Amino acid sequence: MIIQTMCAMGIRVSELASLTVESIIKGEVEIYCKKKQRKVLIPKKLRKILLKYINDNNIETGIIFRTSKGNAVDRSNIWKEMKKLGKESEIPEEKIYPHNLRHLFAKAFYEINKDIAKLADMLGHSNIETTRGYIMISCKEHQKQLDMMQLI
Repeated sequence: MIIQTMCAMGIRVSELASLTVESIIKGEVEIYCKKKQRKVLIPKKLRKILLKYINDNNIETGIIFRTSKGNAVDRSNIWKEMKKLGKESEIPEEKIYPHNLRHLFAKAFYEINKDIAKLADMLGHSNIETTRGYIMISCKEHQKQLDMMQLI
């Protein structure tokens, strides 16, 4: 559920603590990170799944994703679970990082509307150059695009 949430919303691990029962009910979450504030909308399909998760796990209020001690999950909790899933799926361990979900969100969002300024807003970046790093394509992709142009 955590992986789906991070990927569908493009949020950082540290921002998971902002997801509360109340924010899911509202359909949006206020995130404060790096001395900045932004509103992140919760996709309708994810919201429906999270409401079921909340209900199934008897979470009445506050943070949704918590440890057994009631603290917000952190990077080490998530990374450990992702590594376990990666091993089961035969994905090389060096390719598995929670932050990669944010990059996947950025690429998927950018592919739809090609609006880097809106993407920067969604990710909470104040510098477009930071956002560019999320959507850069490989040399192989550049070659494919050049070949598709058929200018010769």
